[in-house]
Amino acid sequence: MAWILFGTLFLFLLMGIPIALSIGLASLVVLVRHDVPLVILTQRLFAGTDSFPLVAVPFFILAGDLLAKGKVSKRLVDFADSVVGFVRGGLSLVAVLASMFFAAISGSGAATTAAVAAPLIPEMKEKGYNKEFSAALIAAAGTIGVVIPPSVPMVLYAVIADQSVAQLFLNGFLPGTLMGLALMAVAMYTAYRDNYLTGSAFSLPNVWHHFRRSFWGLLTPLIILGGIFSGYFTPSEAAVIAVDYAIIAALFIYRDCKLKDLFKLIVDSAVTMSLVMFVIASASIFGWVLANWKIPSIIADAVLSLSRNKFVVMFLINVIVLIAGVFMETASALIILTPVFLPIVSSLGINLVHFGVVLVIGLAIGMVTPPVAINLYVASSVSGLPIERISRALVPLLVALIVVLFMVTYVPLLF
Repeated sequence: MAWILFGTLFLFLLMGIPIALSIGLASLVVLVRHDVPLVILTQRLFAGTDSFPLVAVPFFILAGDLLAKGKVSKRLVDFADSVVGFVRGGLSLVAVLASMFFAAISGSGAATTAAVAAPLIPEMKEKGYNKEFSAALIAAAGTIGVVIPPSVPMVLYAVIADQSVAQLFLNGFLPGTLMGLALMAVAMYTAYRDNYLTGSAFSLPNVWHHFRRSFWGLLTPLIILGGIFSGYFTPSEAAVIAVDYAIIAALFIYRDCKLKDLFKLIVDSAVTMSLVMFVIASASIFGWVLANWKIPSIIADAVLSLSRNKFVVMFLINVIVLIAGVFMETASALIILTPVFLPIVSSLGINLVHFGVVLVIGLAIGMVTPPVAINLYVASSVSGLPIERISRALVPLLVALIVVLFMVTYVPLLF
């Protein structure tokens, strides 16, 4: 049964059918073949999205869009520049640091890439930075957007694996910071190798000035995460509060958004939300088929027959995740792979929160591995460079991110 389900899924994907439809159609083939009443299809479609924690997904997307379209991203970039822009190749470090700041607001890799690329790529080009490397660095730093909380993929994993969103968020800070530091190390090596210019001198008054200008943007993650970790509100409630705060900031504090702009932003975000929720609904049918025919248990037995050493198994899982990220969008891959891997890691006694963070990091790397590399497409669109040229410059950055993935996998002190 497993080969029919996954075989038809990959066939539909190769035919170019959208992932949400491919998942649903592959499940439908199995149901029809076994004469299962098709009413289960509609039941699972609704049941898959009937979850209070999932309310966080569309609202975090909307909050990120509201803040990304206005002056918040530019002010965060300016603040990052005042902190690290004085070193050689400082704009490269600014790109990573600004991405880390915006990651704590958006929860989205593409939104983080777009928010940082728009103000920085033209400036980096003007100051003589390698265009391909600049675009690749910002795309790679965008992967931090789904690791440092709030993170949409972490919310999805928490719902599927029945884990605490707050715990996943709490354990996302250090890995996200490590990803940033690894990218900064590569950026600094490149800056000294290519003899980039040094930035303006460091000045505490300048830092204070830009901190004040970006304060309301920096306050966003403190409100969201502070409320969650203090127990004042749930992650779903935090997402709604984030939207309220983003609207107030856009309309009344920064005044970079009018009511007519707000309507368009909500419509655009609704389109993105609907695509994500449709994937989740289709994956619910897929998950029901997996569970009904005990496919995860069969796969778990097959993997564990190769080795019961959890280090070996986690290595194999990481390889599979990295390959899946090449061909599948992050949310889709997460929804498909989580129910398959959970029986394996559970049987080996691996902490499911730890595994969730590892899974999200592995799939985040897929955001910059062509052909399905949304961050690369965003960076390409902003920079005007073809994907192929950016991809070549991406190699050392990709190696750095993979090193962090295996560090997080094998160093328990990080959790």
